[in-house]
Amino acid sequence: MRVLTAPQFAALVQDGDTLVVGGSGSGHAVPESLIAAIETRFLDESAPRDLTTVHPVGLGNRAEAGASRFGHEGLVRRVVCGTVVDAPAVASLASQNKAEVYTIPQGAISQLIREIAAGRPGLITHVGLHTFVDPRQSGGKQSEACSEDIVELISLKGREWLFYKPFQIDVALLRGTTADEDGNISMEDEAIFGEMLSMAQATRRCGGLVAVQVKRIARRGTLPGKTVKIPGMLVDVVVVDPEQKQTYQTAFDPAFAGHLRIPLDSFPKLPLDERKIVARRCAMEITRGAVCNIGSGICTGIGLVGAEEGLLDHVVLTNEQGLIGGAPASGLDAGAARNYWAMIDQPYQFDFYDGGGLDIAFLSAVEIDADGSVNISRFAGRVVGIGGFVNISQNAKKMVFGGTFTAGGLKVLLRDGTLTIEQEGKHRKFVNTLEQITYNGAYARERGQTTIFVTERAVFRTSPQGLELFEIAPGIDLDRDVLAHMAFTPAIASDLKLMDERIFRPEPMGIGAEMRGDWFSHPRLATLTA
Repeated sequence: MRVLTAPQFAALVQDGDTLVVGGSGSGHAVPESLIAAIETRFLDESAPRDLTTVHPVGLGNRAEAGASRFGHEGLVRRVVCGTVVDAPAVASLASQNKAEVYTIPQGAISQLIREIAAGRPGLITHVGLHTFVDPRQSGGKQSEACSEDIVELISLKGREWLFYKPFQIDVALLRGTTADEDGNISMEDEAIFGEMLSMAQATRRCGGLVAVQVKRIARRGTLPGKTVKIPGMLVDVVVVDPEQKQTYQTAFDPAFAGHLRIPLDSFPKLPLDERKIVARRCAMEITRGAVCNIGSGICTGIGLVGAEEGLLDHVVLTNEQGLIGGAPASGLDAGAARNYWAMIDQPYQFDFYDGGGLDIAFLSAVEIDADGSVNISRFAGRVVGIGGFVNISQNAKKMVFGGTFTAGGLKVLLRDGTLTIEQEGKHRKFVNTLEQITYNGAYARERGQTTIFVTERAVFRTSPQGLELFEIAPGIDLDRDVLAHMAFTPAIASDLKLMDERIFRPEPMGIGAEMRGDWFSHPRLATLTA
C-alpha cells in the first residue's frame, strides 16, 4: 500500500480506463477528493480521456460535486449508473448525446459488482422486466450514442430473466474513515457502507488498482479486526483528506455514524405543507411490525412523520443503502439514517428486497397513466434515471407512490382540517402517455401486487379497470381540483371517502397509539404454548 496525494493518484488513471466509484447520493462515503483530482488533471492536461464510470447510486449535490466532475466532453465515453439526477453535467451529456449514458437498477449494479468479484458470468435477475430497462424497450439507454446492449433478455427454466453483463474494472475509487499502515480500512464515521468491499474485491480480481480516500492514518495493528471493512490486502493506494465531510451537507452527525441515538423529539419537524400531507397519508398505510422501504424525494418525510407520531418503535423502516430500523434521513442527507438498528452492505439489502422481504415500499411518482404505470426516469426533456426504484417497486408486497398532484408552483392553504388550492402547479402528473415505463402497472396486477397513489388532495388505487379514486381531501372539489387536471378520467369508487382531516391539522395525528397488528411471528411459533 502506498500513501499518495490526490494528484499523484489521478496521474495513475489512463485513457480508456473503467472506474467503479463508491458512495451514495449527496456525499455519503463519496471519494470526492479522488474524483476532483481526476477532473483537475483533465482540465489542466486534457487527460485522462474516454473513461467509463460505473456507480450504483447517483453521486452529487445536484450541482458541481460528485459525478458532475466527470461531466466534461471527452473525459468520459460511457457512464453506467442508477441515476444522474444528482449530477446535472452528466445528465446534460446524455441529453446532448455526447456520451453513452445508461441508467439501470441500483441493486442490479450493486449485485453485479459482487458477481464480478466472484468470477461469475454476470447477474441474472427478474428485476427490470417490462420496464425501460428491458431490452425489448430501451435496455436502460439514455442517449442515442449508446453503442452496446448491456442488458440481455434470456429464458431459463421456462421463465424470462434479464442478464446484466459483467465488465472489466481498471480502477476503484473508494472511501473509508481510517487506514492503518498496512492499508486496512475502517468506516466508523461513514453514514453508509455501500459496496466498498465488493468493489475492492472485484477490482482486485480484474487486476485493477484500488484507491481509498480516508480521513486519517493509524499505526499498524491498532485497528480492531472487527472494524476493518476493506482488508489491506485489497488496497493499493490511500489518499488522506483530513477535511472530508460525512455528506455534502453535514460535516459530521454522530447519529448518522451510529455512535449514538437521539431522542424522538430531537428529529427535525416538517412544516405543515403539501409535502407533509403526502408523508402523513403515506404513513397511515403502515401496520405494526411492517418492514418498509422509504425512498427518496417526498417520501423521505415519512421517517420524520414516524418520529413525530411515535411509530419508529413499532415498524422497521429501511433504505436501499443498507440502513435498517430508525428513521431514514430526508432532504439532501437522504440515504443516511438516525437511530438505525443495523447497517449492512448495499448488495445484501437488495438481496432482501429482490426476494420479496418488503411488506410496504414508499416511492415518488412523477408521471402516472390510466393503467397505473409510473415514469420517474425521463420526462420533460430531463434524464433522471432510476436508482433503486425498480428493485423496490417490483418486489414489495404493497407499493405506495407519493407525490403532489401537480408540480411547478403548487400552493395550498390549510384551514380547520380542510385543503384549498391557492395556485395550481404548471405540470400535470396524471398523463395519457409515459415517455419511459419505470413501473409497469399491468405487470404489477399480474403478480398480485397492491398499489396505491397518494397525493395531497386525492388517493388512488389500481383495480382491474385501471386507476380508481377512493379518497379526496376535505375542501377539495372533485371536478375543479381533481378531474380537470388529469389527462384521463379514472374510475371513481362508489364509496368515495374523505381523507382523514387530522392529516391537514398542525398537531400530531396520534396514529402511533392506534397502531394495530402484531410484530412478525413465524408460523411455527404458534405451536408454542405458555
